[in-house]
Amino acid sequence: MDLTQLREAVAARRPLFLADLERLVNLDCGSPDKAGVDAAGRIAAERLEADGWTVERLAHDTWGDTLVARTDGGAPGHVVLMAHLDTVFDKGEAAARPFSGDGTTAHGPGVTDCKAGVLTGVNAVAALRASGTPFPRVTFLLTPDEEVGSPSSREHIERLALGADAAFCLECARANGDIVKARKGVVDLVVEIEGRAAHAGIEPEKGINAALDAALTTIALQELNGRWPGVTVNVGVIRAGSRPNVVCPSARLEVDVRAVELATFHDAVAEVERVAAEVRVPGAVKTVHRTAAHPPMEPTAAGDALVAKALDLAAQLGIETAACGTGGAADANTTSAMGVPTIDGLGPVGGDDHAPSEWLDLTSITPRVTLLAALIASVAP
Repeated sequence: MDLTQLREAVAARRPLFLADLERLVNLDCGSPDKAGVDAAGRIAAERLEADGWTVERLAHDTWGDTLVARTDGGAPGHVVLMAHLDTVFDKGEAAARPFSGDGTTAHGPGVTDCKAGVLTGVNAVAALRASGTPFPRVTFLLTPDEEVGSPSSREHIERLALGADAAFCLECARANGDIVKARKGVVDLVVEIEGRAAHAGIEPEKGINAALDAALTTIALQELNGRWPGVTVNVGVIRAGSRPNVVCPSARLEVDVRAVELATFHDAVAEVERVAAEVRVPGAVKTVHRTAAHPPMEPTAAGDALVAKALDLAAQLGIETAACGTGGAADANTTSAMGVPTIDGLGPVGGDDHAPSEWLDLTSITPRVTLLAALIASVAP
């Protein structure tokens, strides 16, 4: 593998990368916006098909369609690439904050998370093909719902990544340039509390205050922090009541549970569910259900070997980077839990994900796309 020739092939496509990035960033595609997510998928599919990929669309009635792109560079092995088409932003955000760049840094909704990642996969394989570098069979999964826990696409990831030699998730590199070797597992829970309305001044004794149960439950859940190493519990959303003169008849909590290790993950989630379901105001009725779940992405021997290979290639390319763990979950959690050696954070360098200040380091595009290309070519069964 000639890394200089590979980098030159990547650099030749930089104008194409930037043009496609602007098109994607200027498109609203929040997770619930099926039309917008599918429009982003069409832009990606157009480029993939022009580059010789075979693209399959796995339709879904609620969420956007999952795209499965396939190509083969003639070398043995199977690599899975993963990037997501959806963002966390509402409709209108792209018009309010369109793509902007000053030559070194770009801004705009989803510029880093994960629109640059989508194009990193596209352009890495194109550079391998253009440079004549053999590479293994590649399956590229472009998912529509990663930001909400991959409810429709996870089954496709599990089916198509089974038995792969490596999985590369194209979320951005950390702001300091690090790639990602570990992620916390996460479960999102919703707690619904039904009480009974009553006049707060005339006959409050007839009411069942759902807000009070929600408040007491919040305290009990937050007190679970510190019970298990590496586990966090956060009640992030509380909704209750309508008027101060009405005993609150219903309330809703949204809870985030995260853990570093699978060994504590299941125990912690079970205890959180038990505490959340406990009735603290007599007469209240409570239900608890999961809305999203990712197992932890834990370091493994095979994963560590893959990380070492990535760091060696980065050094050869003159890229300063290290491998770190992070608290956020991604589709890399799924492939890692399946036993597939997995690395995340292989997109360009960026930061402030999910915020109006989200940014992408434009100078990192060529080196990071080259690193991914070299890593794909280096995978062997």
